[in-house]
Amino acid sequence: MNFNSSLYENLLNELLTKAKKSGADTADAILLNNTNLSASCRLGKLEDIQRAESQDLGLRLFIGKKQAYISTSNVSNSSLDELVERGINMANAVPEDPYCGLAESDLLATDTPQLDITDKTEPTAETLLQEAQEAEASALAVKGITNSEGGESSYNFTTSMLATSNGFFGSYDKTIHSISVSVLAGSGTEMERDYEYSIACHKNDLISPQSIGKLAGEKTTRRIGARKAKSGKMPVVFDPRISNSLLQHLSNSISGSSIARSTSFMSDQLGLTVFNSGINIIDNPHKYRGLRSRPFDGEGVEGSLIKVIDNGQLSTWFLDSRSGRQLGLSSTGHASRSTSGAPSPSPTNLYIEEGQVDPSELIKNIKEGVYITELIGMGVNSVTGDYSRGASGFMIQNGHRTFPVSEITIAGNLKSMFKEITPANDLEFKFGLNAPTLRIDGMTVAGA
Repeated sequence: MNFNSSLYENLLNELLTKAKKSGADTADAILLNNTNLSASCRLGKLEDIQRAESQDLGLRLFIGKKQAYISTSNVSNSSLDELVERGINMANAVPEDPYCGLAESDLLATDTPQLDITDKTEPTAETLLQEAQEAEASALAVKGITNSEGGESSYNFTTSMLATSNGFFGSYDKTIHSISVSVLAGSGTEMERDYEYSIACHKNDLISPQSIGKLAGEKTTRRIGARKAKSGKMPVVFDPRISNSLLQHLSNSISGSSIARSTSFMSDQLGLTVFNSGINIIDNPHKYRGLRSRPFDGEGVEGSLIKVIDNGQLSTWFLDSRSGRQLGLSSTGHASRSTSGAPSPSPTNLYIEEGQVDPSELIKNIKEGVYITELIGMGVNSVTGDYSRGASGFMIQNGHRTFPVSEITIAGNLKSMFKEITPANDLEFKFGLNAPTLRIDGMTVAGA
């Protein structure tokens, strides 16, 4: 993709100059240039080919302790003047926010780490379609597969640029490749569906289309004959493809904005033991080829590897500048933002360090429990930590996975669930948030 970096750097600096001349005390501007190409098929036939290119410009400006943010896709000179004028009018009309403002200059990134998150080769639509067809064909070849919801392969290229009126400018590119397929097995009321996908910054880090399809087919056929599980308190084991959902709940609960509003069940837990001793959870914005890697955050702050959970203890919140000021702390470099809104804290490459036992050993002493491969719904109360989600997977009996189960509910409270987590030794970095197989004892399972 052709992209003139110096041209757009000048455009952002010009926008900031216009904002200050029009009455802003400080300002920052963000530009996102995005190209997306995808191809999908169903039963071997082309379903859709899409190519989309977009350019979004966002301006955030401050007048005293008032702020406004506004965006446009038009970067003409007259549009920039109009953008600034509207932003100034909006800032003058809103109430003061004592915590708003740019990130402190001494926190801004000065180095560019080697992340290798850009694949310089753009695939053709024909290549993407072939990959989607190969993945689907491999899934359909699995005995017992009766139908397909389709295969898809996609490519995304994004350039992110940020300039601030206190002297920061940064820019980086990122590519994302993905292949996915979803198929069905059985028929009528016995029909089951499952899927598989692979996602990576570099195409050569993807699982092959044939392997993706084979895995999707095998996972689907294993679900045939699903029943309901017994109800009661028992161990629940989370498969790696959904165990990272627990990391999402953790990151939501330690987001600085939630902590500052006292709307999180973790608000009083900083420095306390919230997981088993020996559990470490790490956030690393500079992971090599990481899906969420970046050289700086949405405010230009330099991030670093952080042990969020250190030997079971909660050591930090996820903070942007505003939530940091509310809590009397500094930003941790976790600001994320779009062009049309204020920054908010979120994790980067967050993962649980793997444990000492393999998954088979993790379930070996479970007389009766469930192994979860899919979660449904978002029944989590962020204030109390109460957790209740629909699920499906397999029954565990006498240390082995046995028959498939569906239409069950697993429930507990995240505070106690976190303290019961035991990780296996099968951590793989497949997503932005990653966890190995996880076992949690004493959860409530509602089935038959």
